Amino acid sequence: MLHSGTPRLSASFPQEDRHRKSICVYDCRSPNRRTVPEKWLDTTGLDFNDFLQVVQKEFAIRSHETFVLTTTDRTVLDYDKFEELQDRSTVHMLQQEDQALSVATKEHITFTPHHNTLTGSGMYEYYASEGQKPLSYALAELVDNALSATAKNPGMRTIEIRMLFDETLGKPAVIILDNGCGMTSKQLNNWAVYRLSKFTRANNKFESQEEGYVRPDPVPRSLNSDISYFGAGGKQAVFYIGDTTRMISKPVNSQDVHELVLSKEEFERKEKNREEVYTGTIINRKPGDSSHVNGNDERFLRAIIAEECGKESFTAVVITGILPEHITFLKQDFEVWTRELAHIYHYYIHGINGNIFTNPGPRPEIDIQITLREKSPRCPRAINLREVDDDMQTLYINSAKDTFEFKASTKDSGIVEGVMRYHPFLFDRETYPTDPLAVQDADDDDDDYDNESGELHQARGKRPIFECFWNGRCIPYTAVSEFDWCSRGKGAKLPAECYRRVSGVLFTDDRFQVSTNKLTFMDLELKLKEKDTIFTRVVNGQCPQEENSSAGPSFPDQVSESVTETKDQSKRAGPLPDPSPIKKQRGNIQKEFTQWLQSCHEKWDKQIKFLGYKSTVTRTDVPTKKMQQPWGTFSSIEWDGKKYKTGQLMRSQKTLPILYGTVVQFFLFGNYKGDVFATGGQVEVSLEPRALHGKTKIIPISKIDKTATDEAIKKNIEIASAKLPEKLKVHWPDSNPWPQNAVRPAGTLLGPVKVEILNRNGDSLSRMPSVGQGQGKKLVVQLKIVQHGAKADKEVVSFTAEHLVKYSGFWFKKIEILRDLGEYTLSLHTMISESSSTVFGGTELPSYKLNFTIKEGSAVSFVIGSVSPSLSVGVPFDIPLLIKDGYGHPAMPPPNLTPLLQCSGLELSYEKVDSSGTTFTIKSVKARGKILTHQKSKPYDLKVTLPGMKGDTQSHSIVVLPGNPHSLHVTPEDNPMTVENGNPVRFNVEIHDEAGNITAHTKQIVRCEVEGLPLVSTDCSSTGAGQLVTKPIKLKIIKQEPQTLRVKFEMPSKKNVASVVRELKVVPSTRVFSIELCSQDDENLVLRNEEKIEWLAGGLMENLFYRLYDEAGREVPLTTEIASKIKVNWTGDVNLEDLIQGKLPDVQVPTQVHEVRFYQVSYQDQSVSVSFNIVPRPDEPTRLKATLLQSKVMLGETLPEVTLELVDQYDNVTKTLTPACVNHMSVDADGLVKSAVFTWQKSSDSVLVTGVQFQSGTPGSREICFTYRSYVERVKVDVNAGVPAQLKLVSEPEKPLRVLNDHGIPTPFLVQLCDKWGNPSPDQRVVVELKSSPPTLKVTTAAISKPVNAEGKASFTVTSVSGPKGYYQLEFKGSLNMKPIPGPSVILTVIPDPNKPVSLSVVYDTSARFPAGDKFPAFSVTVVSDEGSPITTFNPAAVTMFLWKGGPVVESPPQTATELKCSKPMENENNHCFHFRDKEIPEDAGKHIIQFSLRVNKTKVLFSDQITINVEPNQPVKLRPDSQPPAPVVSYSKDIARRTLVENMTLRIMDLHGNPTGQDLNGKVKVSITTSSGDNNNNNNKLPLFEGSVNSFQFSLVEGKAHISRLAVMENSPGEDGTLYILLFKPEVSSASTSLDPFELIFYFCNDGENQQKMSQLNKKKSELSAAVAAYKNTFDSSRQLFKMLNDYYHDACKKEADQRNALGLTKPASIPDINRMLEEKSAEANRILNMPRRVCSIPDHFKGQQDVLGMVGHLAFVQDSDAARVISWHIRGDMDCVITKTTAAARRIYDYTQGRQQVMALDSVYVPPGDRPLPHIRNGHMLFDPPGNPIYARTLLIYPQDQEYCNTVFKNLLGDTILIDDLDSANNYRKAVVQNKTQCPTILTRQGDRISSRGKFGGAQNKAPPINTLQVFGAPCPQEYYTLKGQIDQLSHYRLTLQKKERSAKDREEHLQNMSSPETKKNQQEMQAKQRQLEEIERLHVSTPVRPTKRGPGNAGEPSGIIPKRGRQSFT
Repeated sequence: MLHSGTPRLSASFPQEDRHRKSICVYDCRSPNRRTVPEKWLDTTGLDFNDFLQVVQKEFAIRSHETFVLTTTDRTVLDYDKFEELQDRSTVHMLQQEDQALSVATKEHITFTPHHNTLTGSGMYEYYASEGQKPLSYALAELVDNALSATAKNPGMRTIEIRMLFDETLGKPAVIILDNGCGMTSKQLNNWAVYRLSKFTRANNKFESQEEGYVRPDPVPRSLNSDISYFGAGGKQAVFYIGDTTRMISKPVNSQDVHELVLSKEEFERKEKNREEVYTGTIINRKPGDSSHVNGNDERFLRAIIAEECGKESFTAVVITGILPEHITFLKQDFEVWTRELAHIYHYYIHGINGNIFTNPGPRPEIDIQITLREKSPRCPRAINLREVDDDMQTLYINSAKDTFEFKASTKDSGIVEGVMRYHPFLFDRETYPTDPLAVQDADDDDDDYDNESGELHQARGKRPIFECFWNGRCIPYTAVSEFDWCSRGKGAKLPAECYRRVSGVLFTDDRFQVSTNKLTFMDLELKLKEKDTIFTRVVNGQCPQEENSSAGPSFPDQVSESVTETKDQSKRAGPLPDPSPIKKQRGNIQKEFTQWLQSCHEKWDKQIKFLGYKSTVTRTDVPTKKMQQPWGTFSSIEWDGKKYKTGQLMRSQKTLPILYGTVVQFFLFGNYKGDVFATGGQVEVSLEPRALHGKTKIIPISKIDKTATDEAIKKNIEIASAKLPEKLKVHWPDSNPWPQNAVRPAGTLLGPVKVEILNRNGDSLSRMPSVGQGQGKKLVVQLKIVQHGAKADKEVVSFTAEHLVKYSGFWFKKIEILRDLGEYTLSLHTMISESSSTVFGGTELPSYKLNFTIKEGSAVSFVIGSVSPSLSVGVPFDIPLLIKDGYGHPAMPPPNLTPLLQCSGLELSYEKVDSSGTTFTIKSVKARGKILTHQKSKPYDLKVTLPGMKGDTQSHSIVVLPGNPHSLHVTPEDNPMTVENGNPVRFNVEIHDEAGNITAHTKQIVRCEVEGLPLVSTDCSSTGAGQLVTKPIKLKIIKQEPQTLRVKFEMPSKKNVASVVRELKVVPSTRVFSIELCSQDDENLVLRNEEKIEWLAGGLMENLFYRLYDEAGREVPLTTEIASKIKVNWTGDVNLEDLIQGKLPDVQVPTQVHEVRFYQVSYQDQSVSVSFNIVPRPDEPTRLKATLLQSKVMLGETLPEVTLELVDQYDNVTKTLTPACVNHMSVDADGLVKSAVFTWQKSSDSVLVTGVQFQSGTPGSREICFTYRSYVERVKVDVNAGVPAQLKLVSEPEKPLRVLNDHGIPTPFLVQLCDKWGNPSPDQRVVVELKSSPPTLKVTTAAISKPVNAEGKASFTVTSVSGPKGYYQLEFKGSLNMKPIPGPSVILTVIPDPNKPVSLSVVYDTSARFPAGDKFPAFSVTVVSDEGSPITTFNPAAVTMFLWKGGPVVESPPQTATELKCSKPMENENNHCFHFRDKEIPEDAGKHIIQFSLRVNKTKVLFSDQITINVEPNQPVKLRPDSQPPAPVVSYSKDIARRTLVENMTLRIMDLHGNPTGQDLNGKVKVSITTSSGDNNNNNNKLPLFEGSVNSFQFSLVEGKAHISRLAVMENSPGEDGTLYILLFKPEVSSASTSLDPFELIFYFCNDGENQQKMSQLNKKKSELSAAVAAYKNTFDSSRQLFKMLNDYYHDACKKEADQRNALGLTKPASIPDINRMLEEKSAEANRILNMPRRVCSIPDHFKGQQDVLGMVGHLAFVQDSDAARVISWHIRGDMDCVITKTTAAARRIYDYTQGRQQVMALDSVYVPPGDRPLPHIRNGHMLFDPPGNPIYARTLLIYPQDQEYCNTVFKNLLGDTILIDDLDSANNYRKAVVQNKTQCPTILTRQGDRISSRGKFGGAQNKAPPINTLQVFGAPCPQEYYTLKGQIDQLSHYRLTLQKKERSAKDREEHLQNMSSPETKKNQQEMQAKQRQLEEIERLHVSTPVRPTKRGPGNAGEPSGIIPKRGRQSFT
């Protein structure tokens, strides 16, 4: 059967038909075709001949035509090969076999993942970065493939990595090119199958002969290029780098290029469309054919494809869709990842010996080139990996001095080559290389030589030794730390740092497994550390034991064969041999390695020997805290043959400057007790000369100049000392020197002054002597003049002068400001310019002082003293004149002064003058003259002249005021004065003095009295004038005649001022006085005021006119002005022309009968009006009206009474119904019960309808129809649900419902209240309750019962269910007024939580014993989950072991419990447990409790069961008493009490820790006496004897104890007086495994009772003194520690204050009042800015500040731009007043409080996707088009003043992706362009106020924002200046707090220091010293052993055999 086209494989080729076979045939015979026909032929059941017939028939091939059928690999089909064709294979029909393809064809392939994808996926993890960037390792996967492809190249193997990041060439791409063998289409198909490794590929006969895998021959370093291995790394790499890969390959001897594209997007599309995912197409084409490349994004492909021509074979991997972070890394870290690649392929690039700088060998023919191209103008970057010279292997190779090569053979024939390199220490540094780009650990980070010590530079540190290479390439994440034979053992003699100077490399082949991504070895270290692994040293390529048996180099293959052969022979021979040879070989290599390491150490390391250990100290000058201790101090060193010691002069080298000084001490980090060798250290140098430096400095020892001599150093120090400043020399260049104590008048010039600084040599200096390179510190001279005052000195002037080279010194100009009187001191100080310090190196710099006095000068001027500024004419006053010298100092006036006075406009005179001291006074001066009104506030210029004085005239400003009141002046002056009735009267009054000036004084009240009117008054006190206004005069005019009134003016408080009387004439008013209304239709009709008129409802009253009359009864003519003042209250539409004619507007009568309307006509300016009332009457009836008392009714409930009435057109009741009308009325409605009753109501002439009831239907609106004859009335009522009768579950979680224990149910249960008909009922009186059944299930919700909401719903969110595993029911029940309402139930299954810890399982050896002080057995603690499985995710630090003595406790362990942490896991140890190993058992025997805890989180701790253990005593080691008795003092007295040594003492056998033991031991205790020195032989005759004259006693030892009732010496016992003896209790137990330590008790022996008593007293006093001294020391130590702490607090506060002050820009410390002042100023400025007008949100926010409430939306954000604020606020105007809460509980609280009126939104129920999507015109980081109108997401314009994270969620939810653009045209163009790019466009807002919806709709009022003043909009933020000020205020506040702390700490420190120096403290110190002396004296008396001249003792005691000389006897007095 024939098929054409490309059918859907799933439809045309069912997968279940395995025997069906279809073949796609392309007719490629014609070389000129542009398209090739593709036909699918069904070949099921056909052989090759049948297939040929089908082909000929389908393609109409004639019999004489020839053709060839080939596969895509150009394999010609025959009968056998046709049978091997698979289903859906592709075949080319060609004219000849080698014909080129005219066009590209497609080959359909499948690349279903191999089953290894599943089986291996749990084993390998892709690219575990371990804190690194794994991108270079992904590129390495592709380089591995290229190396494997080029492995058999006869010439150069070329690999090129191209990075194309130039947008002009297309989208970013990474291309890997190689000139390898290429891939056929089948091989390309195999490559696409994930995890189809080279070992599992199903090869067929169409594949090349090289397809089958053959293990390569062994080569040195395993550089076999066999590193393309698993069939997974390439796919992982390309999809890690990007999302699309294009494989282009041309195999050797092929005419065709095969191309395959794999795309993540295509996979997702197929998966979405449910197509076969792992299917694709291979394009087969000729080289250079790029016709299939269409898009601009891949323009670069055309250039790549064009390079194919002429290539024999190649492969190109083109990766696109590069992740942005990868592009950034590849660009910015080009050197980093190229260096990593160079490190990975180091030995492929440089050969087996690596990159040796000094002697490079032949290079391999491998060229790996990397290029990176970016957009112009950035230049392309290119590098060959061979050019990289700083990869770690290169650094290791070139810094090593010697190598140690070895090989390792594992039991499975695995061979490992190893190389170890030694990097020596050279005097001052380690040569072990460090990674140039790696971040050093804190232990290794020590680039600063000033921190050099013996422990800091430890070369490799804790890093592993060996890097590991597999088949020649680096496996980066595997490193082997060390082997047992190359690690430092306990008895090693070499320093530990020698072992840290070794680096190494291990080379393996594929016999050792690696992960699929080649990042880690799977089993290398385990195999190498097995006991059967043999290590052998390799010397010159040969193993020593193989030199005689094999020739040639020892490659891994030879080693492998050798080991394999040995093992095979052993198998044939029988049992395995003794493993001792392996141990011997390991011992040999360990010995060889140690010898090699020692040789390297002795030959290459250069070290220092430290001598004269002094002490171990802590150094606070070291910045790193962990390096501050311990530091050993030494007095000398030996270094390179020279010795340096304390006090020796030295000079530094390689320091700036060169240092000279004496050695103080040497430092070496670590704990030492004697001489030691080290690689480095530090020396403390006291810099010389000390006057120049005054400090010590610590430098590395390597900086000591070993070539310097003492003479040279001393000479340099002396030269430096002579250069120091010595004195100041002062010159007076103008020959006007000021001597000491000079007196000069004020204003005398001082200077100029020249100062020179001279040194000891007399040289003039301008700088301090230089120290090292550069110039010395610059010197300046400071001049200060200080004026001495009675209270304090005042600094008058301060200048600082720099050295002037031109004038050879420091110059100060003339000082002209010495004008103040008093005593002065001029001082000159030498200072350091940069620090302004007058002290250098602890020595004061030279200075100079001059004392002098300034006095006053002669009188030359005067000033006018204090004169009253306000004067009156004629009132005398005095003028004081103050006489001054030239500088304003008071001076005596000269004699015979005659003053002259002048004042413009006034006459001045005086009586006399007076002189008193320095004041000259003019007495009784008077001013006279006329003062004009405009001059009252103008000052007069008073001039005073003193002839003969400098500046003889002075002016003074005075003000002259009028005199006292004299008369009243009233205007107008008409008499009588006329006024119109109804008007007020105005009078102006003035108060004059006797000269006629208006005068103003206090209490100037003027009163006006008018007959019949109230008094009026005015206050003229301030101005002297005023106005009086009376009330309007309202007289009753009789016969229109005028009337006369009397007016009187007077001043009650000024009786001397005469009153004024006037007459007032009142005439009738001409204004409108009354209004009259009349009708034109009826001339006799005149409307009376307030008259009621009845008129037809809704009618019109027309033709009303009005007339106006004045007070005299005259008609007022109507004018336009008067008519415009006529107002009516029934309309605003008044025709002025009609009013001028006297016509009023028509009156519209109200339509409602009961509405009596008031009408009024008024004259606007006066209280003149007339009014009337219209009472409407009803019209004829027009309809039937039904009135309902309520419009809502429940199902089953009777509607309240309905009233029916006949009304007119305006709904006025006409009262035309009769009692008989009820017979003609009816009612009808849908679902209405026929029970209505009509009743006549006589009182209202209406009909009452009752019994209206609904019994069926759904709630909603119903229409009721009432009928009466022809009248019909329809009314609507809302029918609500009936009485609540049931509960229904309307929303619930998906079933079956399975819940983890102690977890919640995220989906809430929504319960609906319904009536009996099933209608939802909103009755909020119903309470719904949630219960569990059975009650063993504990259910936790926000509320276990709650009322339903306004919709009749109740939502329950179960936050937690807790109970045993099983099935339960959740029951919902309601209640209304104590009546139950049935509800539904839900079945749920509680399953245990595998991640919830419920208990701790502790496993240990329960049979173990617990000897005191030993180690506990290992405890294994397993965290058991709810389901019983172990949990391994907890941090080991969370598990703790508690141990305490005593019994169990109920709660947590006691505070005294010991905490122990878990141990690190060991190899092959169960990883699901936490192990506690090697924990010490308590030393105190008895019952102890062990309990383990797990800290689950910050608040929850899980405890295990308490384990009771019995700590047993350990092995018996000693004999001791129950309690230590005091040292007895005995004598040979007859009194037994004085001779008793011990009494009632029990001795027990104890373990090492004092626990009684040995209860199974019996024996005896032998008691003897010995001397303190233990020498009993020479003193045996002097030893005291026990009672019975025996020298020993024995006591029985039973069950490990012996009781001694009494033990005493005999009477007159021998013994030396005052001697110390030892009572020895020695246990003798035959069954004890070890000897027991005896008990020794010291006692004193005296010859008489007196000495015995004194000795006892001394012992007692010694105890008291020891306790007292200890108490004193404790007190003083506490005081010193407190002072140190206070001192540290003070210095920390000073440092913090200085830091904050510098941050504030303050040059010197400020006081707290200054800070407060600055805070007040800045706060005021901030408040001013805050109160400036700006846009605010006008919505009141009543909920902000409540718990979990953020506030209303309108208050959560600011918007700077007003246009944006307007359109965004309008767009979400419905949400602006929404209250945002953090929790649903808070939202519900507000909802309930407002009874549902306030909209709320809870953020815990809102989800927004994380991250920010790019704008629609941006895709994959590139713009699709140039966007118009500056588009931006609207939410980005919002400024959040607080709660930014929450606010971001809020506005992401409200605004989404809404965009803001400038204008409407730009918005439309933008939307159009986005849609054309097949992208969804969100809603767009414009700054002009337009909106385009996401559906494209715009225009209309609903899409246009109204003006901003009509909206509630977002507020505007405060100006940036405000926030700057707030920041400064915060800084100042912190600084003030720091200042307070500094002052407080200084005060505390000073108080404590004073307390330490107080008399009481000193007294206590003296007392302690006295007690210490007493204690020392007692100790001396105890130690001394007196010798008596005679020896008392028994007669048979004998004489001593010898006498040991003793010190003289000491008296006990």
